Amino acid sequence: MARLREHFNTVVKPALQEKFNYANPMQLPKIEKIVLNMGVGQATQDRKKVEAAVSDMEKIAGQKPIVTTARKSIAGFKLRDGMNVGCKVTLRGDQMYEFLDRLVNIALPRVRDFRGLNGKSFDGRGNYAMGIKEQIIFPEIDYDQVDEIRGMDIVICTTAKTNEEAYELLAGFDMPFSK
Repeated sequence: MARLREHFNTVVKPALQEKFNYANPMQLPKIEKIVLNMGVGQATQDRKKVEAAVSDMEKIAGQKPIVTTARKSIAGFKLRDGMNVGCKVTLRGDQMYEFLDRLVNIALPRVRDFRGLNGKSFDGRGNYAMGIKEQIIFPEIDYDQVDEIRGMDIVICTTAKTNEEAYELLAGFDMPFSK
């Protein structure tokens, strides 16, 4: 069992139950999934850039990502319908908790000039979105093998109904929110 799943069951659940006074334990918010998305802007000039992004994403997430394609052509960006433009992966279960553990305890402390995550990046329905400017903060990525620094979007989807519930849930997992 993942370390954070055990932490959720023993520490976070009782704290949320006490703070929000839920009548039913099924009302407790939990993390549903984590979606990682990496867009590759230079994919229009070089197709190998998408393959490198897929390789990096596979190392970071621990599972094979899906290559995303353009939905419509945009002449200004030299983009055609169906062209590969990035990759994404959805993590659930133990892989999700393992990734969250690595993100909070290893990757985010390695970010240069890190002052904490924005506590206002919730969408109103309990989901949290954040961006990372460089993929090399993850220990799985070998700095010498990287052809280009790429960023990624990380969306943490929860079953929380409000932003306050989601904030308390993620704070229970020691997410480093700025004050």
